Amino acid sequence: MTLTLPTPAQPLRIGTRGSPLALAQAHETRDRLAAAFDLAPEAFEVVVIRTTGDDRAMIAADRPLKEIGNKGLFTREIEERLASGGIDLAVHSMKDMPTEQPAGLILDTYLPREDVRDAFISPGHAGMHALPEGTVVGTSSLRRRAQLLNRRPDLQVVEFRGNVQTRLKKLEDGVAAATFLAMAGLRRMDMTDIPMTAMSPDDMLPAVAQGAIGIERRTDDSRAAEMLAAIHDASTATQLAAERAFLAALDGSCETPIAGLAELDGTQMRLRGEILSPDGRTAHAGERSGPAADGPAMGRDLAQALLAEAGPGFFAWRG
Repeated sequence: MTLTLPTPAQPLRIGTRGSPLALAQAHETRDRLAAAFDLAPEAFEVVVIRTTGDDRAMIAADRPLKEIGNKGLFTREIEERLASGGIDLAVHSMKDMPTEQPAGLILDTYLPREDVRDAFISPGHAGMHALPEGTVVGTSSLRRRAQLLNRRPDLQVVEFRGNVQTRLKKLEDGVAAATFLAMAGLRRMDMTDIPMTAMSPDDMLPAVAQGAIGIERRTDDSRAAEMLAAIHDASTATQLAAERAFLAALDGSCETPIAGLAELDGTQMRLRGEILSPDGRTAHAGERSGPAADGPAMGRDLAQALLAEAGPGFFAWRG
C-alpha cells in the first residue's frame, strides 16, 4: 500500500506538553520527519496538551511530585488524546514514561539519545564537591535529592519545581545556591552558554532513559509506524530496553529514587543501576556487562540483585 503523506491541509498532529523543552523535542521530531520525507514543516501540527503534572505545578510549585501522584503524571492526558484520535503521535521525555503503555498504544520509536549526564549549575561554585557545608541546593528530583544527600549529607536540599527557565530564575533570586538540570535539555534548548559542570555518572548516575525522546503511536496506525521507522535510532532502543527492564523489575515511579544507565561498546553493554532511600542514607548500586542483546535480561537480573541486597522493607516508605 502506498504511504499517504501528511499535507498542510491534512497535517500529522504531534502531541506534546507545553514547556519550552517539550516543544523543542516536538519540533525536533517534526523536523526529522519532514527531512526524512521531504515535507514542509506545515505538513505537521504541534498540539500542546496540559497534563496533571503541569496543572499541579501551577497550583503548588513547592509541592513535591511524589505527593501529587506517580506513574503517568506528565503523560496521561497526552495518551488519552492519542488513544481517542485527537493526535497522531505523542512525543515524550522517556524518563517521564511508565514502563507499560495503555492498551492500543505502542512506544517503539526513539530519537538519537542526547547527553545523558546531569548538569551542576551554580553562580558561585565549581561543582558539587566544592559546595561549603550547609549550602542550600534546589531540586524537584527525588533521585537527585537522594544522591546529593548520599554524597553530601551536610547540604540542605529544598524543593525546586518548574521548567528550566523557572528554576534558573529561582537560582538567580537566591532561593538556592545551586541546582541540577539535565544536560540533554539544556543542549536541546541551545542553553549551553550558562555556567555549568557536567556531572560524571560515577558521581551522579542519571535517571533511567535520561536524554532520550520517545514517540508513541496507536498500535493500529500503519502510516505512523512506517513514517516513524525512518527516524528510529536502534542504539537508543537497545540502551532503553535494558534500562527500562531494570526500572520495570523495580516497579519504579516518581516516588522512587532510581538511577540507571546502559552504555554500548560495539555489541557489548555495560549496565549500571542504583536504588536509594529518599533521605540518601542508604544506597545500593551494581552493574552487569554482556552482549547488548541480553540487555533486558541484565536489567531484570540487576534489579533483583539490588532488591535482594536492600531487603524486603527497602521500599516500604512508598505511599
